[in-house]
Amino acid sequence: MPAALAAVVALVLAAPPPVAAASRTGSAPSSGGMAAAARRQGSPTPPPPRLPRDFRGKGKWIVRDLGITVPFTWEGRDGDSQMTAGGPQYPIWFTNLIYHDTLYTLTYKWPGLTEHPCSAIPGFNLEALNQAFEKARFVGPETLRGTRPQRKVNHWRVGVVFPDLPPGNHPRLPLALGDVYVDEHDRGTFWQVLQFGVQNLYDPELDEWLVMDTFEHRPGTVTLPRRCAAPRWAPPR
Repeated sequence: MPAALAAVVALVLAAPPPVAAASRTGSAPSSGGMAAAARRQGSPTPPPPRLPRDFRGKGKWIVRDLGITVPFTWEGRDGDSQMTAGGPQYPIWFTNLIYHDTLYTLTYKWPGLTEHPCSAIPGFNLEALNQAFEKARFVGPETLRGTRPQRKVNHWRVGVVFPDLPPGNHPRLPLALGDVYVDEHDRGTFWQVLQFGVQNLYDPELDEWLVMDTFEHRPGTVTLPRRCAAPRWAPPR
């Protein structure tokens, strides 16, 4: 299901069975150094990405194999966060939230989709997400082309493989991969994310991009859709 912390979300929930509700992405590829080059230069490994409690940003959601690009917002407030891609006038429209220790995904529109439930996965919050980022592997420093100005970023790779087995000749299934690009001077400023894996089941090529045009460190707006709200319990009369 098209959520939005996608690969990243599934990555955090890797210990339990794979989560089939997450996000989507698509963007202009980046270019630049790789980890080996960084090592040759003796560059220290920077701290891993860390999503802040309060932020707001705008950009685009790209599903390249479908030829679809829609507006995208990503906002956080007091540790809750919300991604929204597209809208009622676009071919893709979904929202993905971390809200009160629960991960919600609601897809309003997607090509070929006829069911539109709101999925809720309890026990997931900002802390769990950032714990997953702590396990990310540093790819290297890069420069994102196609941006003005061109952004200097640190490229990280997060992934989930099942089953979790030691090195050797074992059957393995890559469930989710996430490439995260954060500002080289601020690991809490996210400029680009590529998500690939089972959490992108709605997309034929299983991959999507989010690309940010702006990212500010001030509180955003997070709103749980009415369809996702739990019904209130009423005592019997």
